[in-house]
Amino acid sequence: MDGKTDLKLATFGNGCFWCSEAIFQRLKGVEKVMPGYSGGHVDNPTYEQVCTSTTGHAESIQITYDPAQITYDELLEVFWKTHDPTTKNRQGNDIGPQYRSVIFYHDAEQKRLAESYKAKLDAEKIWDRPIVTEIVPFTKFWPAEDYHRNYYNNNPSKGYCNLVITPKVEKFKKIFKDRLKTP
Repeated sequence: MDGKTDLKLATFGNGCFWCSEAIFQRLKGVEKVMPGYSGGHVDNPTYEQVCTSTTGHAESIQITYDPAQITYDELLEVFWKTHDPTTKNRQGNDIGPQYRSVIFYHDAEQKRLAESYKAKLDAEKIWDRPIVTEIVPFTKFWPAEDYHRNYYNNNPSKGYCNLVITPKVEKFKKIFKDRLKTP
C-alpha cells in the first residue's frame, strides 16, 4: 500500500450509498470507499433484503482514509454537510430505515468526535428540526454487490445519477473545492 500502514476506517450511513460513495471518493486523503450494509441483524444481506426494511441495516459506506491527509473531523464535516440529518429514515425520495442517518464509530475517539460535532450543530441550530443522526458502535460491515460499487462513476448518464447524484456532487465540489483530489 505504498507505505501507508496507518490508514483508518470510517463508516457512515447518510442515505443512498451511491450518492455518498460518489462524494467521499473525491476527497483528498480518501483511499477507498466501499458501499455496503451495516447496523442490522442479518448476516450477508443482499440489496433486495435490505430494501424490505426488515434487516435493520442502513445503506452505508466504509471509508479507508489516510489521517495524515484528512482527519476524522473533516470526514464528519462532509458527512453533516452532504445530507439531511434531521429526517428519520429518509433522504429525499429514498424512504425507509435503510436510508437513516447514522455514524458507526470504530473507537472511543471517533465516538467523542461524532458526539461533539453533533452537539455543536445542535447548539448552533443549523436546521429547523432536531438532528436524528444515530451515533452507534460499529459491529460489522457487509460490502454491497459488485454492481453497486463505483456506481456513479460507472453510470453517469443514468437517470438517477443525472437527477440526484450529479447535483449533489456539483454542490459538494463547490463547498469543498480546496479538499478535492486532483484529477
